[in-house]
Amino acid sequence: MAGICSVCGLPEELCMCEEIAREQQQITIRSDKRRYGKIVTVVTGINTSDINVEELARTLKTKCAAGGTIKGGNIELQGDHIKKVQKVLIEMGFKVDLKGDVA
Repeated sequence: MAGICSVCGLPEELCMCEEIAREQQQITIRSDKRRYGKIVTVVTGINTSDINVEELARTLKTKCAAGGTIKGGNIELQGDHIKKVQKVLIEMGFKVDLKGDVA
């Protein structure tokens, strides 16, 4: 028998906690220029208590075919992948805000 989610009270197969958390977050995507002129795409505004950041970073790195890391709750991807990241996050159910181009 399946367990019951302690947060929403639904059976674990029907649990909507992560989907609700995705809809409530406002994620920002921006590009930074780093040493030697390298461009890094930074995804900020992720609530690490509600969303599995490691899994999200793994998904973004796979979809963008790029390396990356998690620093301070932010996901950093190597290269300029703003449009790809925006598309993937919207498909996953997040609200996305873009902040300018390369600073």
